[in-house]
Amino acid sequence: MTIETIALDIRGQVCPSCLLFTLREINRHHAEMMAGRACLVVLLDSRDATGTIPEAVKNMGLAARVDKVEDYYRVVVERPEVQP
Repeated sequence: MTIETIALDIRGQVCPSCLLFTLREINRHHAEMMAGRACLVVLLDSRDATGTIPEAVKNMGLAARVDKVEDYYRVVVERPEVQP
């Protein structure tokens, strides 16, 4: 199965805008993400958002991984791995 990658580049935005833009994209693709058919990759430079976004997506049944890349962050939002 091919997983669609949805890209969202919001570098230059600050919280709460980062969170709101991310949640809007998640809401648009929530069914596909929950089915494991899509993931969202968010590029941002707001350090505050690296805490608020993972917390918010966890409440939506999804998982977020934050990676520091050069002078910005990459947040990958996807369906959590199913534990046996």
